Amino acid sequence: MFLSHVWGMLAHPEQEWKSIRKENCTVTRCYCSHVLVLALIPAIAGYIGTTQVGWQVGARETIRLTPGSALQIAVLFYVTMLVAVFTIGKLIHWMGRTYGATQPLPQCIALAAYTATPLFLIGAMLLYPVLWVNLVIGLPALAYTVYLLYTGVPIMMGVSPERGFLFSSAVLAVGLVMLVGVLAASVILWGAGIGPVFTA
Repeated sequence: MFLSHVWGMLAHPEQEWKSIRKENCTVTRCYCSHVLVLALIPAIAGYIGTTQVGWQVGARETIRLTPGSALQIAVLFYVTMLVAVFTIGKLIHWMGRTYGATQPLPQCIALAAYTATPLFLIGAMLLYPVLWVNLVIGLPALAYTVYLLYTGVPIMMGVSPERGFLFSSAVLAVGLVMLVGVLAASVILWGAGIGPVFTA
């Protein structure tokens, strides 16, 4: 069902993970009913925030992006999120053998997709792109995402809580490495002249 697990992930994650596991959804269904829609939230909010609201550095005037530049960044951001969910799911599937978990790939991708739910939802804060506000709101969402990962891995992967803790820590480390890689790629592209264009 379309976005059926969003409330459950926020209200009662352990029960919701068990429900998700029973569904045995395919990669296509997981993406169509959850990822494709939720990943639009930060992309659209970021576009609106950077073109209409803007941000200030100190007492300087408000900085905004041109609509064309913001659209390009929003599309790249959206595609990056879709690829990241699949990649982390694939890595969870690959790492599962180390921890005695041989779950099918769609289940591993579902684990990655539903774990990211708070990050997708909190993307709405990009409507107001002020760094300190985004940090104050974003850090609790990030912490809850980590909680969902540590709760979901033992249930979705069928491992003991002890192995689940180690497995979750490995997935978290991979996620952080991917984040650093994406940031590094952004800096390289910006240095090569493919970066944001600001309004006059």
